[in-house]
Amino acid sequence: MAWFLTLFAAWWLLLALFYAFPQIDIDVARSFFQEGQCVGGARAAQICGQFPYSAEELLVALRKIFFYLPAMMALLILVLLIRNLQHHGATYSKEKTRQYSVALVSFVIGPYLLVNLILKTISGRPRPYDTDLFGGADMFTAAGTLNGACLNNCSFISGEAAGAGWVACLILLLPKSLRPILGPPIVAICLVTPAIRVSFGGHYLSDVTLGFLSSAVIYAAVTVYFEMTQDEKKRTSGTSL
Repeated sequence: MAWFLTLFAAWWLLLALFYAFPQIDIDVARSFFQEGQCVGGARAAQICGQFPYSAEELLVALRKIFFYLPAMMALLILVLLIRNLQHHGATYSKEKTRQYSVALVSFVIGPYLLVNLILKTISGRPRPYDTDLFGGADMFTAAGTLNGACLNNCSFISGEAAGAGWVACLILLLPKSLRPILGPPIVAICLVTPAIRVSFGGHYLSDVTLGFLSSAVIYAAVTVYFEMTQDEKKRTSGTSL
């Protein structure tokens, strides 16, 4: 419960920070933006240019790989869960069932439902390359304002960063002895996706930060729910005649 409350509070504090200081998002996005000369029927004072990293073939390829990684990991965990459920007696692991179930439920609730189906639909926040600050036509909106010009698949929050954050949470499935060894490199690899999205102008820093952290919040919440449910079952079975 303590981890969930800490992560939940951290998410809202970060949102408040980005909302109060929107220049953070603008400055970080601007560091990846390269202004260029406008051609054709450009508007007065229009800013033209591009995010040059979005044309780098290696980064484009890495983005494609990491885009499908969460779904592939979820499929692998589903297979492991089914195989574990097929065991009986001493070969069946109740703990593995709980761990795999937490991971899968967190994936569905977090990156899929909360982020891609809800927040990215209602947030209204245009992506950096769609705003007039970086060659687009829409006005910039701060994180959490929910009143931008985007109508669908909006910038707040990043679905790919949420997926990467969920993959990072899978460190909990590793044996405790391996977590200090494999944990840091796994987290570092998972941070590649948010970095690429920002460098491409596809998301602001707040989008990827809150997207990444949202999966940790959901993972912790689902873990707490499973633990509370298990404790309730133990109390019920212990008091039954």
